[in-house]
Amino acid sequence: MSLEARLAAGETVCSAWSGVPDALTVEILSAQGFDAVTLDMQHGGHNEDSVLRGILPVVRAGKPALVRIPVGRFDMASRALDMGAEAVIAPMVNSIEDAQRFAAAMKYPPVGERSWGPTYGFPRHGKGDFAEWLRESNKRTLSFAMIETRAAVDILDRILDTSGIDAIFLGPSDFSIAWTNGARVNATLEDMMQAIEQIAGRARKAGKYAGIYVVDPTTAGRYASMGYQLLAMGSEHTVMRLGSEALLSAVRASLDGAKS
Repeated sequence: MSLEARLAAGETVCSAWSGVPDALTVEILSAQGFDAVTLDMQHGGHNEDSVLRGILPVVRAGKPALVRIPVGRFDMASRALDMGAEAVIAPMVNSIEDAQRFAAAMKYPPVGERSWGPTYGFPRHGKGDFAEWLRESNKRTLSFAMIETRAAVDILDRILDTSGIDAIFLGPSDFSIAWTNGARVNATLEDMMQAIEQIAGRARKAGKYAGIYVVDPTTAGRYASMGYQLLAMGSEHTVMRLGSEALLSAVRASLDGAKS
């Protein structure tokens, strides 16, 4: 089932967050229990080549591949879709022009200006024919505009009204910097939670989806109750750290038990 179909059905989708530009690492991450995998080009190490190669193991695992492009690289949005991504997250969409340029890169005419050429995406998904691909792509592939600044919040409704924008994605760390006027970075800052809830509410009222990066896993249920359906989490660093802690804790407990 596509990411769009799962979100339309009201599911909560948990995506891993990959920053290591290596297809083997992505393959291992794809084999874990996450519903989807996001390849991060903005703050992660992914580049065009690693996205091209990294999408394949995600697709082969039967999961949606998402790509977060670098700031302003709307040309990469089209390339990510041509490589087989089902969704693209665009950071720092702070103006109507940003939203329009992003939407134009994501959608075929008449909605947008996406050029034809699904060289890798079509055979990787292996369904239907080119006519079906063209007919269904605008609905099946999702554009997530990141809301991270006060400027974006001020024009949120206009971003949501932009044809070709399917969803918003909230970056809570950057949002906390904007919220505190640069004084703090705290993704779980309590006094911004009402604003975070309102952003999701405005998106859902506009008939659009909402996603968020989950820094603290204990906040996942709270975000879901606000209306966020795409919950991204668990970079390789986090997964390895938590896995190592759990493994070593069990081993050390066993060793201590053997001594007693």
